[in-house]
Amino acid sequence: MTATPEATEATPTIVLVGHGMVGQRFLEALAERGLTATHRVVVLCEEPRPAYDRVALTSYFSGKTPEDLSMTDMEFIKDHGIELYVGDPAVSVDREARQVTAASGQVFAYDALVLATGSYPFVPPVPNKDAAGCFVYRTIEDLLAIEEYAKTKATTGAVVGGGLLGLEAAGALKGLGVEAHIVEFAPRLMPVQVDEGGGAALLRTIEDMGLSVHTGVGTQEIVVDADGAVTGMKLSDGSELATDMVVFSAGVRPRDQLARDCGLTVGERGGITVDEQCRTVADPHVFAIGECALASDGRVYGLVAPGYEQAETAAATIASDEAAFIGADLSTKLKLLGVDVASFGDAHGTTDDCLDVVYSDSRAGLYKKLVIGRDGTLLGGILVGDADAYGTLKAFTGSVPPVSPESLVLPAGAGAPAQLGPSALPDEAVICSCHNVTKGTIRGAVTEHSCTTVPEVKKCTKAGTGCGSCVKVLGQLVTAELEASGVEVDKGLCGCFSQTREELYEIVLALRVNTYQDLLDRYGRDGARGGDGCEICKPAVGSIIASLAPTIGASGYVLDGEQAALQDSNDHFLANIQKNGSYSVVPRIAGGEITPEGLIVIGEIARDFGLYTKITGGQRIDMFGARVEQLPLIWARLVDAGFESGHAYGKSLRTVKSCVGQTWCRYGVQDSVRMAIDLELRYRGLRSPHKLKSAVSGCQRECAEAQSKDFGVIATANGWNLYVGGNGGATPRHADLLAQDLSDAELIRLIDRFLMFYIRTADRLERTSVWLERIPGGLDHVRDVVVEDSLGICEELESLMAAHVANYRDEWSETINDPEKLARFVSFVNAPDTPDPVVGFVPERNQIKPDLPLLTIGHRPLEGSAQR
Repeated sequence: MTATPEATEATPTIVLVGHGMVGQRFLEALAERGLTATHRVVVLCEEPRPAYDRVALTSYFSGKTPEDLSMTDMEFIKDHGIELYVGDPAVSVDREARQVTAASGQVFAYDALVLATGSYPFVPPVPNKDAAGCFVYRTIEDLLAIEEYAKTKATTGAVVGGGLLGLEAAGALKGLGVEAHIVEFAPRLMPVQVDEGGGAALLRTIEDMGLSVHTGVGTQEIVVDADGAVTGMKLSDGSELATDMVVFSAGVRPRDQLARDCGLTVGERGGITVDEQCRTVADPHVFAIGECALASDGRVYGLVAPGYEQAETAAATIASDEAAFIGADLSTKLKLLGVDVASFGDAHGTTDDCLDVVYSDSRAGLYKKLVIGRDGTLLGGILVGDADAYGTLKAFTGSVPPVSPESLVLPAGAGAPAQLGPSALPDEAVICSCHNVTKGTIRGAVTEHSCTTVPEVKKCTKAGTGCGSCVKVLGQLVTAELEASGVEVDKGLCGCFSQTREELYEIVLALRVNTYQDLLDRYGRDGARGGDGCEICKPAVGSIIASLAPTIGASGYVLDGEQAALQDSNDHFLANIQKNGSYSVVPRIAGGEITPEGLIVIGEIARDFGLYTKITGGQRIDMFGARVEQLPLIWARLVDAGFESGHAYGKSLRTVKSCVGQTWCRYGVQDSVRMAIDLELRYRGLRSPHKLKSAVSGCQRECAEAQSKDFGVIATANGWNLYVGGNGGATPRHADLLAQDLSDAELIRLIDRFLMFYIRTADRLERTSVWLERIPGGLDHVRDVVVEDSLGICEELESLMAAHVANYRDEWSETINDPEKLARFVSFVNAPDTPDPVVGFVPERNQIKPDLPLLTIGHRPLEGSAQR
């Protein structure tokens, strides 16, 4: 814990106005320099919540909660003695007295004042811009209002602005089931980031997704009805667009009114004028950082990375360290509606006498342009549809790459020479632009600080902890540096096998190896052969054998013979062990559909055995508190009522969640319940490297949250869209669109292929989300393999899945009908009928723990922060 100063008159005070992403980074920079131990730090936050990830704002519509987006660790705030006031903005500054007055009336004296007030959305001055149904797209509260209006009062929506946030807003409307239009005054989408060719490629892809785009026109008037609600828009070309709601996303302006009111200098077009130390030019005691600041180079930076650099500079200056902000890289890499878009350097070719190298494939939605100087220097570029090379290209900007420019944009297999890898980058190349981390720093983390993994390097350097676009290059650099240092990078599964999990899968499949011991004896490392293996490889190989059981002639029951010894603690008893030593029982409820009789049976069992019941997020019912010897008795009653194992204990399919679909919902366009049941019954019991979750939504409103699942299905008017690689867990990831408008048969065929390809190539305990980002080529490669059959293995993948489906057997039913299997379900071997006297189930109640922070709105500080 960092010590905090006593509250005395002599304690210097830093007041931070604004608590967004840049403001939070400033607090972290203060803490890193020890200033929170020597200064009183006060934060005045206007929004009703602490700092959150505004860059990922749109992910709210794909399942993230406001809490998921939070960037504020309240333990950090508490440990560093920071006073955080939420919902209490600064309203005035007295520079002569050096005091800030908050909306609550509180007055804070300061030694250093830091303005991080950000920006506000620009709304064109058109008639009726404030009508009911008009919104901006800037905060979580904005999104909540848009969501509510779209669900209750709108079927059509128009977004004013075709930039980054405009496209995200349009995608959000589409996801809410609203027909979406984009109105952009410029002649192309994203005019700042891409050129005409890139805009054309992006336009084709966006329109293929069902969004309507209107470029080269402006908004003249918002049309309203007699009640003042939006009914349409009049455009500058004389046309009129019918719409129920309008979202303005036409750019932002610096929030500099507080500075203007206290006499600080602002730029002609806005922004608080600062010097290279981020000090305001009018007052050395006042700093400005982020989107409200007009930097010394005459720019207002609207990206988070420059804002972080300014936060670092201001903190360093307050600490009397040398620092200067003299400008920042405007390179960006984005994923808009599932489409990669990146630009870097002199993307538009404004340098004198420069040349363009362009690759364009309109059919595939690809556009790649590099701007090259006459001497071969890479000046910049634009990537649309495929931005995998962004990290490497950006790092080479300003230098002459060691390969020809065309090799950097041609796709693999298109006649390009060997691709350039990150190991060829110079040490001064910036790998992580969010935190300005160079390749040399990353190398130093490996060679000087003994980091051997990407997480260790992230912790040491902060690289990869911002937007995440550099993580792939980061991993390649760590591996390359370890190998260059003479460290053998062991890619084997564990100490028993030198092969990877994928290689072991291929061995088991090709040679029909159907026991772990046979595999270990034939392919284990020297010293491991003839042994017992380890706790890493036994469950991993057990999973491989189980997933291939029908094909290789192994038992499909995980507790048969040798297989039983390979399972982890949960699979040993076909139930999840809980922290008090009892077990939970989770029957399968396919698609969430259950009969009244089924509910009654579960209720009676829970009552008779004294079990705690809970409805899960996966649309089934957990029963907690069963002793091990009670499990077969519970299963017998469940099986007799038609239930089977829900595999909550296994690395296998858990659930296929569904909304009610077209059967009941007025917005549903397909029968999502039927499809969810079909999928769950097809893939039940499928053993895989990690657990699998799925969902089926009956329309674009996405009530089943399919895009946060390992494979998710969303209904369209023309069939089904298939998304893969999502994860709503500890490291959330939005799923990517694999294919769209599929028939039932096409959908199932592609899921069969996708799952078997994942099982075949993933590492142990690797979720589909991590696998999709790790596998070379990512989504494009997976699409080539499972949709286009580029490797010629789809027939085999389908055959393997067909074998699984044909040979599925319920593990609970198998157990209760086999006396030998039942013998393992006892608490004590020498007293099988005696329950464990220590194990007991005590129902928990929600309790308020006084040591945890509570959110307080208004003039009081956020509890968990320090108040002097």
